[in-house]
Amino acid sequence: MKPQNPPRTYRVKSFGCQMNVYDGERMAELLAERGITPAAEGDEADLVVLNTCHIREKAAEKVYSDIGRLVKAGEEAGRKPMIAVAGCVAQAEGEEIMARAPAVSMVVGPQAYHRLPEMLDRAARGERSTDTDMPAIAKFDALPKRRRRAPNAFLTVQEGCDKFCTYCVVPYTRGAEISRPFHDLGEEARRLVDAGAMEITLLGQNVNAWRGEDDRGRAVGLAGLIRALAKIDGLERIRYTTSHPNDMEDDLIAAHGEVGKLMPYLHLPVQAGSDRVLKAMNRQHTADSYLKLLERFREARPDIALSGDFIVGFPGETEAEFDETLALVDAVRYAHAFSFKYSPRPGTPAATMADQLPREVMDERLQRLQARLNRDQLAFNEASVGGTCTVLVERKGKHPGQWLGKSPWLQSVWFEGAAQIGDIVSVELAEAGPNSMRGLLRETALA
Repeated sequence: MKPQNPPRTYRVKSFGCQMNVYDGERMAELLAERGITPAAEGDEADLVVLNTCHIREKAAEKVYSDIGRLVKAGEEAGRKPMIAVAGCVAQAEGEEIMARAPAVSMVVGPQAYHRLPEMLDRAARGERSTDTDMPAIAKFDALPKRRRRAPNAFLTVQEGCDKFCTYCVVPYTRGAEISRPFHDLGEEARRLVDAGAMEITLLGQNVNAWRGEDDRGRAVGLAGLIRALAKIDGLERIRYTTSHPNDMEDDLIAAHGEVGKLMPYLHLPVQAGSDRVLKAMNRQHTADSYLKLLERFREARPDIALSGDFIVGFPGETEAEFDETLALVDAVRYAHAFSFKYSPRPGTPAATMADQLPREVMDERLQRLQARLNRDQLAFNEASVGGTCTVLVERKGKHPGQWLGKSPWLQSVWFEGAAQIGDIVSVELAEAGPNSMRGLLRETALA
């Protein structure tokens, strides 16, 4: 590989989960510290970072397709962009990417991207490099201080997973569960608030598995961290995702009824309604234990909005077992949910299980499931009409004087009137759609 000029501009393209969004932001901050600036809209970047996700089927092939498009665009423009592949596909298939894609200068896993500047130096000398080490805490210690200016921000508090669900690659691409130190999280949260964040979403593969010691040396879980962050002046809203039913503690349930800044929203994946399928998935909970857990949250916070994840067509899933999933959906009535067809991931136990279902069976079941989930999401929005709530203004709408933001229940709300990004306004919810609400501005609650 020939030496390349050091990049002056960059673009980070993040795919997949919110933790990838967080990682993408941190990589951008690393590049900014080197004096590399974001490429202007419509301009080709000198450096493109593909921050990949490995959860869905054919994830690696999509990476090669993106690489091909970048190479072709560069040839047409008479330039050769520097390409970095980051994220979970990089972690899982680093050497394969380097072998198949000569245009890639560097491959870096999600726990090693703090070393991206060193890899850029090697690329400028014409050296290709791969780093898929997993020093998670070292990564956070090496990252620059947060400077993101936005009304809402992500804060990764926990990474990795020890659950080993049989369909999931996360334990192999993100490593074992680790928790960032309590003090470090408080400091990063305060910096985010000082930079303009009014809402912080705490992130983790199993965020409620977070454990640490507070400033007095007392052992605390996620609820203790939330209670401490709620004391930060200027921080008005706290959310967290994604949780695992097996790590849910009494104190976290209680916090939903006791901490005013903790928003009335819970994303708690269940994946299936059949106990046999759940056991085959190694989920370590039953449909009944999951439903009872949700009831405890509703007792603590009656207006809580519930969200979940579902996989249809897991190997061996029968029609009767799929009906059990539909029955669970009918029992919960989710305000929001994510649903996917089962996708065999190389290296996971489920990928070699017998009775892999035909694609057409999975397609049909997914359509039926999504019809019920969409029904319930619209019903939740319609039940909100006539109520008044606060909305955090996140961005401008398509039309002059129009603004978009989120309700406490994570509904997208648009309204018209005098406001600005970062305001928390009082809005009457006037009209419901399947994916958003129309609001009427009442007053600016907090700016």
